[in-house]
Amino acid sequence: MYKLILVISASFFIIPSLANAYIGPGMAGGVIAATIGLIVEILAALFGIIYYPIKRYLKKKKKKNKEK
Repeated sequence: MYKLILVISASFFIIPSLANAYIGPGMAGGVIAATIGLIVEILAALFGIIYYPIKRYLKKKKKKNKEK
């Protein structure tokens, strides 16, 4: 008896069923905001990786020229 109940309950998870659900516009707004946030995060990381070493190099070069 327990095996039959186990097989029946497991079949509910294995057999796909259609979900007639409504996803409102708020969900789409959240997905768009998350996507834009991810893109901005990647661009900010690239900017930091590229900009700060260049800034440090220019600062050293300016200091060297000032000493001469």
